[in-house]
Amino acid sequence: MNARLQDLTCGSLRSQILWFSLPLIASNILQVLFNMSDIAVVGRFAGPNALGAVGSTTTLVTLFTGFLIGMSGGVNVLAAQFFGAKNEAELRRTVHTAFLICLTVGLILAAGGIGLARGLLELLHTKAELFEGAERYLRIYFLGMPALALYNFGNAVFSAVGDTKRPLYYLTAAGIVNVALNLFFVIVCGLDVAGVAMASVISQYLSAVLTVGALFRCRGIYALRRAALRFDREKSKKLLRLGLPAGLQSAIFAIANLFIQASVNSFDTIMVEGNSAAANADALVYDVMTAFYTACASFIGQNYGAGKRERVMKSYQISLLYSFGAGAVMGVGLIVFGRQFLALFTTEEAVANAGMRRLTIMGLSYAVSAFMDCTIAAARGLGKTVVPMVIVISGSCVFRVIWVYTIFAYFGTITSLYLLYIFSWTITAAAEIAYFIRCCRRQVANIRPRAESASPQAASRMG
Repeated sequence: MNARLQDLTCGSLRSQILWFSLPLIASNILQVLFNMSDIAVVGRFAGPNALGAVGSTTTLVTLFTGFLIGMSGGVNVLAAQFFGAKNEAELRRTVHTAFLICLTVGLILAAGGIGLARGLLELLHTKAELFEGAERYLRIYFLGMPALALYNFGNAVFSAVGDTKRPLYYLTAAGIVNVALNLFFVIVCGLDVAGVAMASVISQYLSAVLTVGALFRCRGIYALRRAALRFDREKSKKLLRLGLPAGLQSAIFAIANLFIQASVNSFDTIMVEGNSAAANADALVYDVMTAFYTACASFIGQNYGAGKRERVMKSYQISLLYSFGAGAVMGVGLIVFGRQFLALFTTEEAVANAGMRRLTIMGLSYAVSAFMDCTIAAARGLGKTVVPMVIVISGSCVFRVIWVYTIFAYFGTITSLYLLYIFSWTITAAAEIAYFIRCCRRQVANIRPRAESASPQAASRMG
């Protein structure tokens, strides 16, 4: 087997999950830091209005990118299951079909995002002084959706076969280009929000080319081959059955957050800008925790495919422990060093004070989200996505909208708005855990251990 790949069906789970996740954590942190450079550069060199314009698009960007990440989660699970089962033919068909599906979805989202940008910003009641810049940023940023779709596809395939290092290398290269172009376009060319959007798009296409190019060059059975690029009807159905609920879950989650953003926009510009600066912490913490969710789905997928019953539940428990710990440590760190963090995005004391109001509440809440998101990833590893989606829509999305029109409408304070996060996470987590335990008892109990390997030749071809 290729030294880059990992057989996740044997060995110490504690150390394996940690070492599997570390490159993902590094990759996710780099991605967040590179994205933060957009906010930091416009905030420091283009002024508070540019900062507010880019920040006010965060929820919309998350809506589209979250859908792509959810779709790639389906690719990760199905590829991991076939890789764990050493089923070469099925893995090949999965990878090639997934490439075409993700590219198609990326093109559709690009067209839809560009066409709907203005209407979505109006729906959010974006401040008049921020509207033009926000619209310009979105229309350019959405041009990168096909590239983002392909990068997430490639990252999902590599993670499924245990290789989390290569996507890190490619993202690092693209991120360095992003930062350099941010500074060039904004400071030298004076392009403010358009400049950071252009830098993001260029770096996204670079990361996509590097990642997909590696899949075309490699010799493993998960490699891409031009001659094999075709839609497989059966695999298309399975990928869509796994990916669409996960993608819709992320999208609907983001739609619920649109109501939160609209509520934030009801406050003055200082509060909006402070919220935009502090919200960068969300991506930083979530993406570190997400590394353990990806590990959870990959480990459960491979072990479920290999028939390793006892490792399925242990993979979930260890991933949950790691993600909870990461959320708790980073949350407390942001409370303690919150002002230093906010200084990256603004030099105005009033904006920093507004940002600290969000950081203080969210810093104590992040760890709770691990119980919800890690459990969703675990259920996805078993191939269950529809019911977790319904639970999230009910427990988090619908609940948040109700909260906005009841609790927040009654108190009308920014604190009453931010508190909805921890309450929605707690309710949703309880339901997700109950569902996963039920599925695990039924589904895992019925799986049969797979023969270790058909042949030494088959094992060698997996790499």
